[in-house]
Amino acid sequence: MFAANVKSPLTFLVAIIIAVGVFIWISEDQIIPESSSSKHSFNIKSWQTHNGAKVVFVQANELPMLDVQVVFDAGSARDGNLPGLASFTHQMLDRGAGEWSTDQIAERTDSIGASIGGSVARDMAVLSLRALTDEAIQEKALATLQAIIQKPLFPKEELQRERKQLMISLENEQQSPSAIANKLFYKNLYGQHPYASPVAGDMESVTKLERDSLARFYKQYYVASNAVISMVGAIDEARAKDIAEQLMSGLDKGNKAEKIDAVPELQKAVAANHQHPSTQTHVMLGQPGMKRGDKDYFALYVGNHILGGSGFSSRIVDEVREKRGLAYSSYSYFIPMRARGPFLLGLQTKNTQAKEALQVLRETLDTFIKNGPTDDELDHAIKNITGGFPLRIDSNRDIVGYLAMLGFYDLPLDYLQTFNHNVQNVTSEQIMQAFQSRIHADNMITVMVGDVSTTKNTK
Repeated sequence: MFAANVKSPLTFLVAIIIAVGVFIWISEDQIIPESSSSKHSFNIKSWQTHNGAKVVFVQANELPMLDVQVVFDAGSARDGNLPGLASFTHQMLDRGAGEWSTDQIAERTDSIGASIGGSVARDMAVLSLRALTDEAIQEKALATLQAIIQKPLFPKEELQRERKQLMISLENEQQSPSAIANKLFYKNLYGQHPYASPVAGDMESVTKLERDSLARFYKQYYVASNAVISMVGAIDEARAKDIAEQLMSGLDKGNKAEKIDAVPELQKAVAANHQHPSTQTHVMLGQPGMKRGDKDYFALYVGNHILGGSGFSSRIVDEVREKRGLAYSSYSYFIPMRARGPFLLGLQTKNTQAKEALQVLRETLDTFIKNGPTDDELDHAIKNITGGFPLRIDSNRDIVGYLAMLGFYDLPLDYLQTFNHNVQNVTSEQIMQAFQSRIHADNMITVMVGDVSTTKNTK
């Protein structure tokens, strides 16, 4: 989606500039540490365009670059009865827009060394632009993005081609134990809630996605009132305001998407086992977790860093890998979304060890809920989180993702500046209280995909 191969003489220069930063996608896949402990000073400005789009902007003059993200509340939670509708609509935006075909759009970005990309998750659909701030380059890049946002054509020939490619991808997923496990987990965790819908859809639903359904989805959700624009770059506030107005100028004001329903608590434990001819079993264990902006966010975040979110220094890795050699990779994380996203623990292990590995995973979680972290674990986690953040915001591209998150989830503008302080104030008692009130180890979804013939009764 939105890929362009850079072949212009500017390619080498752009590559050097991009290389100075560390690129982080800000998505629903994980909680990424935020902090203010860096060389950057975040003077964040925010306003609305004339037709109601929210704008979040930071001026950064260190590099002659402009990074833009335009985020619409148009993720797969808006699919309705057509799973994959949001993703396919987003995928088709640059397959012909305004006066240009797919190839012409790619040539326009190629010729100036710019990149236009995007992604879709359950909450949001994101379009992104990175370009040099040279006036001619900037104008051409922005005009291209403007057409993609405001004038997608959804041509039938491109639609049929993209549908075939998507169906091949979905068919391949049916042979992937990790993809199978992920879909089973969300289906069993969310039931009838919109978050249950697979982001890319399924084989049956994709065949029903026609141009008219894409056009209706676009008309409803790609409106200014449903958009957030984040910008970081070597431009001043006046120029940022002009850019925001340009990108939204051709969109209707429209209405904000309806509020996502609350996620209900699980009423009982559920085991979803799937037989698959793989040498390893993929294990996922979890329940509804938290949403963005929850008051106990920091206690849960720091606690999970200790439990399973810090790699080799986490308790789960220590118990599962170091002490018993049951799995190379094991983890836990929260996925905070607009409504409660998952709290998830997982690992991959030999089929013959799956039952034991799952038991160790459960026992590690139970012990952490009961006793919380040690003082040493908490001290190490706080230092690791607050000390490591400068590496995560060393590029404008990182920062623009954080700004998009702040704007989309209506988080306070001083969120980055106060993050370290909030992390440092987390206590062991707060972590234990948050986990005990939130995490119900007896009522969890357990998914196992692999040779599960010997792993019955895993509730």
